[in-house]
Amino acid sequence: MIRSVVFDVGETLLDDTREFQAWADWLSVPRHTLSALVGIVVAQGRNNAEAFQYLRPGIDLTAERERREAAGLGEQIGEADLYADVRPAMTELRRRGVWVGVAGNQTVRAAHLLRTLALPVDAIATSGEWQVAKPDPLFFARVVEFAPGEPSEILYVGDHRDYDVTAAHAAGLRPALIKRGPWGHLWADDPAIADTGAWVLESLEELADLVGPS
Repeated sequence: MIRSVVFDVGETLLDDTREFQAWADWLSVPRHTLSALVGIVVAQGRNNAEAFQYLRPGIDLTAERERREAAGLGEQIGEADLYADVRPAMTELRRRGVWVGVAGNQTVRAAHLLRTLALPVDAIATSGEWQVAKPDPLFFARVVEFAPGEPSEILYVGDHRDYDVTAAHAAGLRPALIKRGPWGHLWADDPAIADTGAWVLESLEELADLVGPS
């Protein structure tokens, strides 16, 4: 039985295109160049932040985010960035009595921006607020504190094989991979996904029938 569903953010709830384009423009590099580098490092099992080091060695992303904010070009999250199935899926899960949360590797500012969207969820948190990020097991320990139920009763939904699916499984949670964004498509048929027993979703709207009675 699944009592709680907790969603990752980037490429699970949000199309990250606008934010990566903003970073490319800020660094004065072609947008495709940054996107390709991010894809390469993630496919190699590395943190996507490492892609920025190829473009500007030694870059401090925290300081650079602050410079973007000061220039009026900071992170933005709006309704248009949500995938179309997000609100319907969350609404139906809650209608069926499932607790719904959001917890991903995002900044404190992103948490504020997500809350302004008034999503149909019970709670929102980010790694910036918790001061621990995936795939650190402590992040998923916080998820277990955050969401009702035993670990096996909490479903964690994300697009990343290592940061979402295998890390959640290692923490005793039930994982699901959403097949969208570059990494969701890349890893949908990966043996590591099958080994965790994860559901592979084409749409978030599949979740309600999987986890909650009608």
